[in-house]
Amino acid sequence: MWGGRFAEGPSAIMREINASIPFDKALWREDIAGSRAHVAMLARQGIVSEADAAAIDKGLSQIAEEYEADGVPEDWDLEDIHMTVEARLTEIVGPVAGRLHTARSRNDQVATDFRMWVRSANRRAIAGIDAVLHALVARADEHADTIMPGFTHLQTAQPVTLGHHLLAYFEMLVRDRSRFSAALERMDECPLGSAALAGTGFDLDREMTAKALDFARPTRNSLDAVSDRDFALDYLMAASQCALHLSRLAEEFIIWASQPFGFVKLPDTLSTGSSIMPQKRNPDAAELVRGHAGRVIGCTTALMVTMKGLPLAYSKDMQDDKPPVFEAAGLMDLSLAAMAGMVADSGFDKVRMRKAAEAGHATATDLADWLVRQADIPFREAHHITGAAVKLADEKGVALDGLAIDDLKAIDSRIDERVFDALSVDASVAARASYGGTAPERVRQQVEDARKRLEKF
Repeated sequence: MWGGRFAEGPSAIMREINASIPFDKALWREDIAGSRAHVAMLARQGIVSEADAAAIDKGLSQIAEEYEADGVPEDWDLEDIHMTVEARLTEIVGPVAGRLHTARSRNDQVATDFRMWVRSANRRAIAGIDAVLHALVARADEHADTIMPGFTHLQTAQPVTLGHHLLAYFEMLVRDRSRFSAALERMDECPLGSAALAGTGFDLDREMTAKALDFARPTRNSLDAVSDRDFALDYLMAASQCALHLSRLAEEFIIWASQPFGFVKLPDTLSTGSSIMPQKRNPDAAELVRGHAGRVIGCTTALMVTMKGLPLAYSKDMQDDKPPVFEAAGLMDLSLAAMAGMVADSGFDKVRMRKAAEAGHATATDLADWLVRQADIPFREAHHITGAAVKLADEKGVALDGLAIDDLKAIDSRIDERVFDALSVDASVAARASYGGTAPERVRQQVEDARKRLEKF
């Protein structure tokens, strides 16, 4: 690449800052696939001979076998994966290898390679999400009537069922899945044939190339095609949102697994011990999923800032597009796998969860609701009466349903014995039977609905 116009080769600094082969070698499968599709199209169009195309294709097939067996060699003088492949092809088939680069540029070549790689990353993310979704549905079904405390501000609020709680994450991850799916639809265009920026004077069949590489169509504008990295940002932004949800779920497990809570025992396969405290059972996998979210968000920010001020078309800044995507994709794959295993294999302590739900006057709202329904009291007044009942229960050191009926009547004479039917945690969750509510019957309906939705994916 330094021949012709340049009298001197690169300095050591330029050689190091310019080379991308240490990371873009990850694109070797896509690069070879794109080259094979390109040369087949060139032969079909009569731009290169059938014999030359066959020799090039055979050479590319040999290179793929070598890289699969031994990895990609790193020669920084060759700069990137494109020149690395071409140099090896020249060693195998001779000068005819030079015909491969007819009617294309490294600009449209890398745009195609990278888009194909990100497409695969999107598909892996969707598959990973599906594994978590199936685990969530299975456990929600198992625990449709398992009572636990629901929280706001991490304070006991109202009783809920564990199944209902897990299905909340099902909804989050379904939205994440839709974001990755939408990203796949938007990136389903092939840049190859756009050349450096302006297209080419050769009579290409870009539809043929796009079809060979499993794209729906070729890109419509050559300037946009070589300079676009929206497909990478789409992936990163979907990954960031998904990582946020996984981090929240991981945080739940971390809290639940702590001794003050004791709601869950994490699987041995996703826990670690301490080097000094033998009793410790650390939720390291969950903590790493929580930590990975920050790194994924950082990767998204990095690429956004890289792209924010670039004029059309290609600039060398865009060489830095791949490391953040590669890093984020690796973190996403690990995080999804870890959370699928955590949801599927953790053991929940039903007794501990129920006791926690019964503490903290979690059925206070049920008392207020009972007053509204049975005594026709405005909710704000009912709220005030309930507050007085909570204060008295605290003073006596009992739960609300542990107060005597005389105690409750002393607070408000309109309360009668029927109120106790509403004050148990079982009655509380059963009463929340509105659509989307936590009542076991509703949870089971939502589980069935979730399974039907999964079948359509």
